[in-house]
Amino acid sequence: MKLPPVLVALRPQQWVKNVFVFAALVFAAGTQGALLHVPLPEVVRTCFAFAAFCFGASAIYLVNDVADVESDRAHPTKRNRPIASGALSVPTALTLSAVCVALALFLATRAEPPQVGDTAPVPIVFVVAGYMTLNLAYSLKLKHVVLVDAFCIAAGFLLRVIAGGLAVPVQVSHWLLLCTMFLALFLALCKRKAEMDLLGEGRGEHRAILLEYDHRFLDQMVTVLAACAIVTYTMYTVAEDTTAKFGHGLVWTVPFVVFGLARYLLLVSTRKGGGSPTRVLLGGDPMFAVNVIGWVATVAWIATRHR
Repeated sequence: MKLPPVLVALRPQQWVKNVFVFAALVFAAGTQGALLHVPLPEVVRTCFAFAAFCFGASAIYLVNDVADVESDRAHPTKRNRPIASGALSVPTALTLSAVCVALALFLATRAEPPQVGDTAPVPIVFVVAGYMTLNLAYSLKLKHVVLVDAFCIAAGFLLRVIAGGLAVPVQVSHWLLLCTMFLALFLALCKRKAEMDLLGEGRGEHRAILLEYDHRFLDQMVTVLAACAIVTYTMYTVAEDTTAKFGHGLVWTVPFVVFGLARYLLLVSTRKGGGSPTRVLLGGDPMFAVNVIGWVATVAWIATRHR
């Protein structure tokens, strides 16, 4: 079934990235990690935060596609996007972006938890607004600055996790935040590597910053970042706060993480995919998808059994 250009331009397939908002609900909520006993209001607030990031991301995707319309038309796959192909006009896209911004900010206010005590946490609406501001700066300028582009992407994932922690509310483990940062940097640089392989010598015509990246540098960095992500995730699973909520069972999810990162890196290195984590997850590589399902099922089993 072919989706309407307006819906395609929102890139709903990219909303899967916003599941990081649920990290605090699953990994930090509850005094003993009983996932089935998380209070319904916390779940509802986290869902509002998730929806806020979905519309916030779509708002920036629209602006990004308007800004990149000419370069997208020279790209072998991006030229099929609604704005680049002419299926969606620029004025319509900008109007839709403004509507998405308004919806994102409204939904963020619905994600706010009741205030307890004299010291109020950072409002979630500020986090969502900061996320959109950061990504707007990324779309208009920062994506053209080498390495800064990758760190902007990583910051976006950190803001998702932080917003999820504020919605519960709960303190998010520093190990979990570090793991999120390293994983996001890994995926961002893998995407750059995949783009360089896809575009070849003409990569500078699509995105000039690709000329500033070097294949050997990217190979070294993605290897280091994969190792950092594995180490920080492992440290999270054995941390005192984690074992108090989950017992010692969560450490057995580490092999899924190692396999997933290795499989993704193999796809990038052999040019069989990896340019889009979302596409790989949503059926681009069945083995990768099965591994993710196995990780989710194992985490859910451990979280619901431990009391």
